[in-house]
Amino acid sequence: MSGNGQIAVVGAGQAGLLAAHGLLRAGYEVTLYSDKTPEDFLERARPTGTAARFHSALEFERELGLDHWENIAPKGDGIHLHFNPTLRNTLVTLVGRLDHHYLAIDLRLQSARWLEDLEARGGKVELETVTVERLDELAAQYDLVLVAAGKGETQRLFPRDEARSTYATPQRYLAMVNVTGPAMEFPYLPGRTPVKFNFFAPHGEMFWVPWLSKDLEPSWSLVFEAKEGGPVDRFREVSSADEALRVAQQVMAEMAPWDAEWVRDARPCDENSWLRGTFVPEVRDVVGTLPSGRTVMAVGDTAHTLDPIGGQGANNGNKMARTVVDAIVERGGGPFGSDWMRDTFDRFWQRHGRHTERFNAALLEPLTAAGKAVLIAQYGSGGSPEEWTPQDEVARAFCNNFDDPARLTDAFYDPERAKAAVREAHGSTLWPLLRGRAGIARGQIRQRLGREAGHPGT
Repeated sequence: MSGNGQIAVVGAGQAGLLAAHGLLRAGYEVTLYSDKTPEDFLERARPTGTAARFHSALEFERELGLDHWENIAPKGDGIHLHFNPTLRNTLVTLVGRLDHHYLAIDLRLQSARWLEDLEARGGKVELETVTVERLDELAAQYDLVLVAAGKGETQRLFPRDEARSTYATPQRYLAMVNVTGPAMEFPYLPGRTPVKFNFFAPHGEMFWVPWLSKDLEPSWSLVFEAKEGGPVDRFREVSSADEALRVAQQVMAEMAPWDAEWVRDARPCDENSWLRGTFVPEVRDVVGTLPSGRTVMAVGDTAHTLDPIGGQGANNGNKMARTVVDAIVERGGGPFGSDWMRDTFDRFWQRHGRHTERFNAALLEPLTAAGKAVLIAQYGSGGSPEEWTPQDEVARAFCNNFDDPARLTDAFYDPERAKAAVREAHGSTLWPLLRGRAGIARGQIRQRLGREAGHPGT
């Protein structure tokens, strides 16, 4: 071991690059190993996800001087939700504002620029596909090796953490296609740019996220989360961005007709701007033991993989990278042994990871009674600053939970916490729930009569 503050980071994604920049700023000698050049990211790679980041995660990027697109990216101002227990039946809507905007930047653009920034600031970048054997060599050379390489051979070094993992199988079949063409607001919600969630209880979810493409175009990331065998589950055989968009438009026309016209003239951002597939969301032991007995530490998706339903993957990576950087700086020159690695991840887990894991699970599972109470109490929210209501306050709390899942997640599991959240906004619990149920019932009657539901934001 050199003992003079030399750290290697393997992986040029969100968490790896942030950790590298944070450590470089703190005075460490940093070498980042990437299997792609900036040109590879921009010309040949696919985006690995939508990567929407909320305020607390974005703050780390801003502190590191990496917020290059703040003034040109679409600024998401809230969340608009359609909850549908069956097809053609919108039970309830939510129209909520965030305290601070969120951003979603094409990860290909981001990785390309952040790699160039790292070299310009004095970091080293090595172009190399790092194998397990090569990791062993790096572990002998550096004081600490952080592995942020996502999925693949190196990820298998880190055993699954059964106690912290919620699922043992994939929960959805996932598809994404990123498009230009649709207006940056919805006709039924003028003046707003929210992420649009469509929940179909038996079948899965669909959501549309304002996104900045690698070509600096304001765009949309269309994400589909299919339960096996249902009407959303049609992407398994698509083989191009154009085909993915055609299937997306068909699914939207049948299941979310309120957005079918909005997406009619969409076109893929580029031929690589799509994904499909599945994976197991899980937590792993952050200590990877190499054949020699040396150890390396997992960061980002390598340590904690999340289904994208809660938009938490990139946020989680930012928060984990920050926790790891802070712990390294506190430690000084090391040693960075297995106990230190696990203690560092435990710090992250207690503050962020466990809340994020529970929040994501709450969205993947059928809505609990406590969760229903929260949705009922916000019925009527419109998110207008000029006409702010207690319902808007409940919706605001729901939205801000995406920024920090420690805020409201317990209210989706615990009826008493749900009542407390409702009481904080309304001053009582009984009247808001009665009023919300009445509005929901009116919408059900209208739909049975063949009319529009009449919910806010429809």
